[in-house]
Amino acid sequence: MSTAWPYDADRDDPLTTLRIPVASAWADWNYIVAFDKESAVRPDSTEARQLASCLRYYIDSWYTESYKARLAERPFDIDGGANGLTFHKYGPGDWGYRRRTWTMGPLYVPQSPRLRESARLTIGPLPLEQVMDRAYGHRDRPHARRLGLLTPPRPAFHQQGDRHGP
Repeated sequence: MSTAWPYDADRDDPLTTLRIPVASAWADWNYIVAFDKESAVRPDSTEARQLASCLRYYIDSWYTESYKARLAERPFDIDGGANGLTFHKYGPGDWGYRRRTWTMGPLYVPQSPRLRESARLTIGPLPLEQVMDRAYGHRDRPHARRLGLLTPPRPAFHQQGDRHGP
């Protein structure tokens, strides 16, 4: 039995303990949430917890308990059906993200500070919390569930066996 590390993420990175792989923007594995190894700056402890919270939010929102158990069998949460997020830190309070399936357009949104200087229409710099809100479609306010302040909603059909809601 081989003991070789099969993942393209850094095995010894501190983010690994939070199940956040540090990998390329074009990782070989379908990580649900990752941190770009080419980032100029490392996340601080608060930002590392936010990355882990983002991962938990996605898993709690989309997966059954049995699938969560399957995810937990690996050191990282990997799902080929998820349109994974990779986060990139340009500098203090300056983050971008990309989706695994993006094949055109900018590498990260918001774009790098160097590209922002010449672009007429651009956003940024944005802190990680605002970048996560943009990634999940919440433009104007933090998403309380993603930040761990609320539990995921229960389906409307959970009462009295009525599968169609009230």
